[in-house]
Parts: sequence; structure tokens; C-alpha cells
Amino acid sequence: MSDLPSFTDAEILAARPAKNSIDVNRPYAFLVEPEYSAAGRIDDVATIFLTNRECPFRCLFCDLWKNTTDERVPLGAIPAQIDYALQRLPPAEHVKLYNSGNFFDAQAIPPEDHAAIAERVHDFQTVIVENHPRLCRQDCVEFHKLIQTQLEIAIGLETIHPEILPRLNKQMTLDDFQRAVEFLISNDISVRAFILLRPPTLSEHEGIDWALRSVEFAFELGVGCCSVIPTRDGNGMMEELQRTNQFARPSITAMENVLQEGLKLNSGRVFMDLWDIERFFVCHGCGPARAERLRQMNLTQKMPPPIECECGTTA
Repeated sequence: MSDLPSFTDAEILAARPAKNSIDVNRPYAFLVEPEYSAAGRIDDVATIFLTNRECPFRCLFCDLWKNTTDERVPLGAIPAQIDYALQRLPPAEHVKLYNSGNFFDAQAIPPEDHAAIAERVHDFQTVIVENHPRLCRQDCVEFHKLIQTQLEIAIGLETIHPEILPRLNKQMTLDDFQRAVEFLISNDISVRAFILLRPPTLSEHEGIDWALRSVEFAFELGVGCCSVIPTRDGNGMMEELQRTNQFARPSITAMENVLQEGLKLNSGRVFMDLWDIERFFVCHGCGPARAERLRQMNLTQKMPPPIECECGTTA
């Protein structure tokens, strides 16, 4: 493992390509997909990708800024986006309001809109939002009261690696994460953790090892669900690290190994993020079957038989 340099906000911003064109009155995407629920069922989840101001934390690996604005959106825009999506989506038991950053950043989601948002989502069994650990404060509790249903907050742990976490420019420590989890759980708010698989400078084997250590750490604190995100290129800075041999994508085999071992912990739900899964194929002969196996593990939280292929890749 080589040393990962520290990068400033300015350096990370300078490496970026252009943002996408978006409309502040529309979510930039929305969909319904099945997910294994905390109750042990396969339920439908409506996910609405809200359009709002960019996150102020310039994480080294992040590409979510591509569909954000530079300024705070007008009052009423976020409720209007939710209306737009829900009018076009089939019914679902749960809803994710993902905003490419932090739901409780007042410059992203105006607090003045919280009551209107709550009116639109209180009939769902669970409302899931994402937030930075340092922004998990009393306003989370107040929003939980407004929605009158279960609130789950997804927060990025990323990695517990002692050298890499401080250099991801996330502006968070493990103590920050622990305090956030303890605060949320003490207020009956569920917690989901995002964990990176193979952040910069880690080998394939190290990436698997540190992802699993991070999953265990999250579960030990009381997190109920861990979503593992294969680290991707595509944000400018990750390409720079690829050119200096400080970053390589994890393989689909690494994804299989982490999900299998995470499920064996039997400590909570573990999901593998499968967005753009084809980019992680080692062999295009068995890749689609391995992707489907990962989907089945996500949905059932059980392990189907491994895939065999002439390429010699093993799960």
C-alpha cells in the first residue's frame, strides 16, 4: 500500500468534469426497486434522487455532485420534486429521499420545507435520508416527529482504515461517526452505513479486509444495515489516482467476497451496491451470472451456490 496524499478542496474541484444540466423543479431520477427490509420481507422502496445544492464536504471519491446546483433551491422546490416523483411511481412500502449530500444541511434541503416534506411521506413505513455524521443533531429528531413514522438515516462511514479515512477529505473521524450513531439510536432513529470497497491505495485483498472490518465496526455500534459501495472512477480525482497507480477498481469477485462474509456475520442487513455493475466484471462470460447472484444475495440475505466458469474466477 502506498501513501495517499492529502488533497485540498481546490485540488479536488479542479480535477472535476462539468456538472450535468438539471431542473430544480424535478428530481434528477426516481425509481422503485425491491429491498430486503428490517422486518425480513422483500418490500418495494421508492427512491427519489432530489435536486439541490451541492454538499459542502468535498470527499475525494464522491461523484454525486454531478447532479447538484451551486445555489440553494427555492422554497417549495423539494416538496414539488417529491410530488413529481410520487405521481409517476407505483406504490411502495418505504421511501428514500436521497439528495446527493446531507438532508439536514439547511443550504441543501431548506428546513422551512420539512413540514411539507413530512406531509408527503408519512404514509410510508420507513423514510430513509442521507446525512453527514457531523450534521446528525436535534433537527433530525424534530423531523422524525414530523413524519410520524420510522426514520432511517444513512451516513457514510467509508472506512475505518486509520491512514486512509483522514485523507478522504470527508472531515470526519471515527469518534464523529460513533457519536452520530449513538445519538440517532438513542432517539429511536435507525442507522444505515455506507462503506467503501477498495478506497485508494488498497490492494484487492486489503480492500476486502478493510471493508469487512468497517462493516463489523458499524454493526458493533448498533447500525442496522451496511451498504457497501465499490469505489469507482469518474469524478476526475479518481482518474488522477489511477494514473499514479494509487487506485484501481475492485473486481466483482471482491464484491462477492465482501457480501458473503458480511452476511456470515449475521449482525444486520448487508447490501452490495450494484449500480453500473458491468464495469466491475473480470470475465464477461460469467459476469452477468455473478451480478445476478449478488442481486439475489441482496434480496434474500442468503448465499446461492457459487458460479463456476472456465475463466477460473471463484466467488
